[in-house]
Amino acid sequence: MKIVVVSPHPDDESLGAGGLIAKHKKAGDQVFWINITDVEEKKGWDKAFIEKRKIQIEQVCRFYNFDRFYNLKFQPAFLENTDKGKIIDAFSKCICEIEPDWVILPNPVDAHSDHRITYEVGMSCTKSFRYPSVKKIMTMEIISETDFSKTGEAFSPNYFIDITDEMENKLNALSIYDTELGVVPFPRNLEAIKALALLRGGQAGCQYAEAFKIIKEIEK
Repeated sequence: MKIVVVSPHPDDESLGAGGLIAKHKKAGDQVFWINITDVEEKKGWDKAFIEKRKIQIEQVCRFYNFDRFYNLKFQPAFLENTDKGKIIDAFSKCICEIEPDWVILPNPVDAHSDHRITYEVGMSCTKSFRYPSVKKIMTMEIISETDFSKTGEAFSPNYFIDITDEMENKLNALSIYDTELGVVPFPRNLEAIKALALLRGGQAGCQYAEAFKIIKEIEK
C-alpha cells in the first residue's frame, strides 16, 4: 500500500500522523511525505534558521525512512496570497507520480490558513475520475492548529489508529523539531502531545492512538 502524508509545514506530518507513519513503515507499506511550504532567505528568513530547518527535514526523513520526500517550497503563511493553480499543479505532479492508495491531509478548519489551503489543494488532486489510485482520504489532528479551530467546527474523528507501540517513535521524531516545541503551557509540547494520544487511546480502547476523519473511502 502507498500512503501520502501532506504537511503544510515541516512538523505537521509528525504532529498529526507520526505514529501512523511509523506503524505503516514497520508493516512494509510505502509512505511518502509531501510538504507544501518551506523557509527561504529571499522570503525574509534567517540563514541560521534555514540551515537548521534543512537539517531537521533531513533527520526526519531518515528517522521515518520515507520512500520519497517532496518539498514544494511555497512561502509559509502566504498560501492565501499564492496562485492556487500553481500549488495544485505542483501537488498534482506528485500524486500522479506516486499513485497513492491513501492521502492524509490537514483539516479545512484548522486555525492556520495554510492548513485550509493545503486541504483544498489536496481535495482538488484526489478526485476519483482523475486520480483513480486514491481509495481513502483522511484529515489528521494537528495539535496547536486543529484544537484552535473556529467555535462550532471542532474536530470530530471517526477513525483511530493504535500507536501504543509507536508512541515513543512519534515523540522522538517530534524532538527533532526543537525549534517548534515549547514547554507547558505552550501547546506544542511533548506532554500535551502524549496526553492527546492518551485521550484518543481511551476513545479507541488502547493506551495511545492517533485520530483521523475519513473524508472519502472507496472499497473495491
